[in-house]
Formats: sequence, C-alpha cells, structure tokens
Amino acid sequence: MAELNTGGGGGGHKGGKVRSKKSSTRVDLTAMVDLAFLLITFFMLTTTLLKPKAMDLTMPDKDEKNDQLPVPATRTMTILLGANDKVEWFIGVPGDTPPTTDHFGKDGLRKALIENSKKIKDSHGGQDMIVLVSPSDHSNYNDLVSALDEMSITGIERHAIVAITAPEIELLKRDGNY
Repeated sequence: MAELNTGGGGGGHKGGKVRSKKSSTRVDLTAMVDLAFLLITFFMLTTTLLKPKAMDLTMPDKDEKNDQLPVPATRTMTILLGANDKVEWFIGVPGDTPPTTDHFGKDGLRKALIENSKKIKDSHGGQDMIVLVSPSDHSNYNDLVSALDEMSITGIERHAIVAITAPEIELLKRDGNY
C-alpha cells in the first residue's frame, strides 16, 4: 500500500514554547496508482499505431490481349536513370531529340517535367504528357523512388516504369552516365 506521510519529524525539544502536537496526515495513494495504470493501459490499447507509408503502383493485368491505344511519340517524355544519381531525359523516340543530362530536385528534373508537361498540353489540345521511367542496371533504387516522387510532386498522373532498351543504354554510355 502506498502512502504519503506529511507529519513533522520534530518533537522532543525541551524548553522553549509549548506547542500543540499536530497529528500526521496520511494519504492513501493506492487508488491513484491504480487509476494511472488503468489510464496508461486504456491509451495504449486505443491509440492507433503508425501505419506504414507505401507508394501506390498500378500494375497492368497479366492478360495476353493488347488493348493499348496508339500514343504519339511527341506526347511521351522518357527518363533514363543512370549511374551516380544522374538522369537523362528526352521527348519522343531516342535519337530523334538529343537527351538532356540533369539531376534530381527543383532545378533539375522537376523543372523539366513542369515545362515539358505545359508544352505538350498546349501543343496537343490539352492532353496530358506520358512519362516513361527507364532505370538502368547501374542506377539504384533511391533514384527510382526520387523519380516517382517528382511525378507525384509535379502532378503527372500518366507514368510507367519500363525496361530500358539498347538505344537508350547507348545514349547513357555516350554521355558517360552508364
């Protein structure tokens, strides 16, 4: 049993003034300790735990039928993820337009995504730009997540992760990003 004694420990002084003896106060803290443990238990059981944050990816069906609509190459922007956190991007088909080597961040890939999205939307009657992200075998997982984060930040909803092709690898090798 928990208790709190607040009585004075003095007494037994000879001489001096005679004072009335004060009785000690005794407070039983058992109920308060029980209540504290009940509250702790209640809040531990009713608090929601931190939910893991995951990125939503929409994957295509595994059916063999191809119901894809033709998309003009001038509406697509391809992002090539290279080594050493370098990224190259180009509009259209590889080789038709020269790729631009860039970096991640607001002055790099994000700026290119915003500018190209506006250009394509203006030139194609309000249709959205489609972004193809092609990670190379020399890029790391952090680069892929950073590229997908840039899509989310810029509000580009039409994007896909695709396998890198041989001409795209040659572009990365030519520019020293492979």
